Amino acid sequence: MNRPPRKPDWLKVRFPAGSNFARIDRYHRRQGLHSVCRSAACPNQGECWNRGTATFMILGDHCTRDCRFCNVTGVPPLPVDPEEPARVAAAIAELKLRHAVITSVTRDDLADGGASAFAAVTREIRNRLPDCRIELLIPDLAGNHDALQVILDSRPDILGHNLETVPRLYPTVRAGADYRRSLELLRQAAERAPGIPTKSGLMLGLGEQRSELLQVMRDLRQAGCGRLTLGQYLQPTRTHQPVARYLPPEEFAELKAIGLRLGFEHVASGPLVRSSYQAEEQHLEAEHGHQ
Repeated sequence: MNRPPRKPDWLKVRFPAGSNFARIDRYHRRQGLHSVCRSAACPNQGECWNRGTATFMILGDHCTRDCRFCNVTGVPPLPVDPEEPARVAAAIAELKLRHAVITSVTRDDLADGGASAFAAVTREIRNRLPDCRIELLIPDLAGNHDALQVILDSRPDILGHNLETVPRLYPTVRAGADYRRSLELLRQAAERAPGIPTKSGLMLGLGEQRSELLQVMRDLRQAGCGRLTLGQYLQPTRTHQPVARYLPPEEFAELKAIGLRLGFEHVASGPLVRSSYQAEEQHLEAEHGHQ
């Protein structure tokens, strides 16, 4: 049996601490809110929370799928809480966030995949904090483009959907997902709402080949996706998909350069990069053309 590669020094992060971290942590617990920061065991939780930013996860913390890379619980989901959009918006207003990222578990049990909840939370944030920039990171909605339109009609500032990995690895890593369906979702979003930037993310080190990765990047550009994040996959527990390889920072830098040559307006690429990591900075750099 092959032993997993040893985690390199550049992936070591400090234990979460600090006053802002404690404040946001307390707020989550008090309000019964979920964040992908905690549920997905994000390595940047300490840094982001100390800077006063967080990615909120709506529609509960139980997913209808059980992807082998993800730390979110794959068990039967709870009923949708109609008060959740208002609570999330109230939290964002109280925390005075300038850039709010909203994501969710996958809810294949819902007819619209949770689209109405994304639209509702977007409207609630607009009402409470009009100047807050809203970035949505949505699931594939089971390919329901009418549901996608409901989200687009709420006019988020940025719309993201992650492809996560290369098509060959979908049956192993993303059971229940479909590469072409996800790509088409991004294409539809770009065509239907050209004024809303689209964004996608990939985890590297799952066993993908370089040629496969570059083809996915080309596919994203052809689908009209303008922003890309590339980060190292980290195995949440021993029961999850093992890491095949740790990419060095130099390789991430090279991939960023390739992405920019392909025409992405912004590429965030690094071992600890995640979809919502430094999301506000990513947006500002893309808007102002500073790479």
